[in-house]
Amino acid sequence: MPLNVALVSPTQQVWSGQASFVSARTTEGDLGVLPGHTPLFGVLVDGAVSIKGLDGTTQEFNVSGGFLSVSNDRVSILTESVN
Repeated sequence: MPLNVALVSPTQQVWSGQASFVSARTTEGDLGVLPGHTPLFGVLVDGAVSIKGLDGTTQEFNVSGGFLSVSNDRVSILTESVN
């Protein structure tokens, strides 16, 4: 079962779709999310968020702070800005 991922900033929905893996840097350290991950809420630090699509391609986004939420194979990434 894939992850349903949404990466949004206050001004735009940056990326939305299904993925096989998401990685991000939080205040607790680097985090990797696979399907079936336990629910969590993390505070993002400035850095890269990587999303690996079902086709095997990986997209990287440079985010400035924000939050990451994981629940029921849904990953919501809310950031202040994306480069």
